[in-house]
Amino acid sequence: MRDDELLTVAEVTKRLRLGRSTVYDLIRTRRLPSVTIGRCRRIPAVALRQFIADEMGRAA
Repeated sequence: MRDDELLTVAEVTKRLRLGRSTVYDLIRTRRLPSVTIGRCRRIPAVALRQFIADEMGRAA
């Protein structure tokens, strides 16, 4: 995964093994940053990496 890559919600759900509505809740609550391009929602790969790192930090 490249830092400049933009992921779809479906790709994020597969990588995190979470449901679609859970991912949208993370986006809505701004825990997972995203961008909207037209009508498409995209999550920067770097934002996903940071989210995972933050969650791992909370779990420790």
